[in-house]
Amino acid sequence: MNSRITLRKIWNDDDVIELTVEVSDGKSMFANTVYVATNAIQELIKNLTVFREHIYGGLYDIRFGEFGPEYANGAFQARLHFNVPGRLFISTHQQSDFEEFSKTQVASEAKMYLKTEPILLDNFISELKALNSGASNEATLVSA
Repeated sequence: MNSRITLRKIWNDDDVIELTVEVSDGKSMFANTVYVATNAIQELIKNLTVFREHIYGGLYDIRFGEFGPEYANGAFQARLHFNVPGRLFISTHQQSDFEEFSKTQVASEAKMYLKTEPILLDNFISELKALNSGASNEATLVSA
């Protein structure tokens, strides 16, 4: 199992895109779905293009969906941190959609930690551009 974060477009309409988010740390894998605005991928591309230049201590948070039972579908959050020049540290938190379980509502959750390199972030930005344009339905950030 390869260590990675993969965004896969399931469907979209004029207002919303539904994505499957898969995160693997090489030993475990967690997948969930999130709703994002139609401009969210374009905004992510723009923000990551700026962030990639901040290799001396830069921080950037990706957040798709919302955490909690009040919201539809699931949530994904990733904190990207250039703690050491040339190394990108990523901590993720994912939550599935809530569902009935006994007498309560529950959601599965996972937290994972990955490391990657600036060139692999560049590759991810290129794949996000293809996802945004419709040339591809998937973008992967490979962990090193």
